[in-house]
Amino acid sequence: MTEIDHRHIGRDSLFLMAEVRMPGSDAEHRVKVRNLSAGGMMAEGTVKVLRGTQIEINLRNIGWIEGVVAWIQDNRFGIAFHKEIDPKLARAPVGVGESTPRFVKPAVRPVPVGPLRKI
Repeated sequence: MTEIDHRHIGRDSLFLMAEVRMPGSDAEHRVKVRNLSAGGMMAEGTVKVLRGTQIEINLRNIGWIEGVVAWIQDNRFGIAFHKEIDPKLARAPVGVGESTPRFVKPAVRPVPVGPLRKI
């Protein structure tokens, strides 16, 4: 990890919930995402982490991302992602761009042609 200051990279301030876990552990911890950029995020929560700890984050509409804890202050900590993400995806409503597969949609009955019967 380098000591380069990445705070000049644009960040979105937002409030989302996410899960974090340490690799090799099935325990997931809920955290609040306070800001998010292509290269990292600030999280807030009660999970105990150490600087340099490898961590995985499950972000809405993005999935699990690997990163490393870059800094810690009180109950907030910064995570530097190993690979860049598109932070706008996390802001989009859940399921945007997804459509119901055709085989799940109900069959459409053809409208009868011709005169209607009186009942």
